[in-house]
Amino acid sequence: MFETCIAGSLPKPAWLAETEKLWPQWRVAGAELDAAKRDATLLAIKEQEDAGLDIVGDGEQARQHFVHGFVERVEGIDFEHKVKMGIRNNRYDAMVPQVVAPLRLSGRVHALEAQAARAHTKHTLKFTLPGPMTIVDTVADRYYGDKVKLAFAFAELLNQEALALEADGVDIVQFDEPAFNVYMKDAADWGVAALERAAQGLKCKTAVHICYGYGIQANTDWKNTLGEEWRQYELVFPALARSRIDQVSLECFHSHVPPELMALLAGKDVMVGVIDVASAEIETPEQVADTIGRALQFVPKERLFPCTNCGLAPMSREVAMKKLEALARGAALARQRYGT
Repeated sequence: MFETCIAGSLPKPAWLAETEKLWPQWRVAGAELDAAKRDATLLAIKEQEDAGLDIVGDGEQARQHFVHGFVERVEGIDFEHKVKMGIRNNRYDAMVPQVVAPLRLSGRVHALEAQAARAHTKHTLKFTLPGPMTIVDTVADRYYGDKVKLAFAFAELLNQEALALEADGVDIVQFDEPAFNVYMKDAADWGVAALERAAQGLKCKTAVHICYGYGIQANTDWKNTLGEEWRQYELVFPALARSRIDQVSLECFHSHVPPELMALLAGKDVMVGVIDVASAEIETPEQVADTIGRALQFVPKERLFPCTNCGLAPMSREVAMKKLEALARGAALARQRYGT
């Protein structure tokens, strides 16, 4: 009960990449980089286990960015001539690669870190991939000319890698779709369908993570424009409730999301964000347990999984590790409070 996990990313060690950046540069290259990525993945697994988490992941240590870590292995994308593009409905600008030809995987994407992680932990193992809609919102299309066609093209490739991850021994494959909170109508109209295509044929647990973004200034500024109640989930959750996706990860603590919106996910496991990724303040176990208690009004305890609001990549490693410990201790306290 109340099995704990992270949404996805953890800060990278300074010997691997620049620290406290969303798009960090690698410190090494070539075979040395591959070895460093593997070492960082194993370190991330160990740190999650030491913190007391029940479900562990690779911490996205082998990816420069949660989207581009996947698309850099896709043929038909030009990384040499990046262009500036507004991300998440022009919330912030980024230099992004261009889709210039039919898309095709050049081979496995995450075999190195998935296989290393599986060989070194007996815990339930979760692995994250970017969702089709969010990829579409993070590349410049110069070929397909249609967002839906492009999303389903990426969904097919994601499905290939997801099936391979399952074969590697991954227990949960999660697709990250922060774009669902920006383009809510599109998410309901075709985004969830593209997500289901990405998850097609998987026998392991499937999940989708929908949040209000990393703890970077552009996201914080955007949140300040959303008013006293953040109801974006209300437009997407009914479509997800009807979908074949098993789990939904959402933002809760220190947000203005009405907790009753969780009731729209009846029949799904709910990964409830109980750790704020936009603040360096460390949550107390009591705060974590209180958030779990509020969520229990709308989610059965056997379906509630305490989680972080989003990835922890831009944070300092010291703060991130303390937050993981707070997550585990708060869940333990919640088991004492609400376990009967």
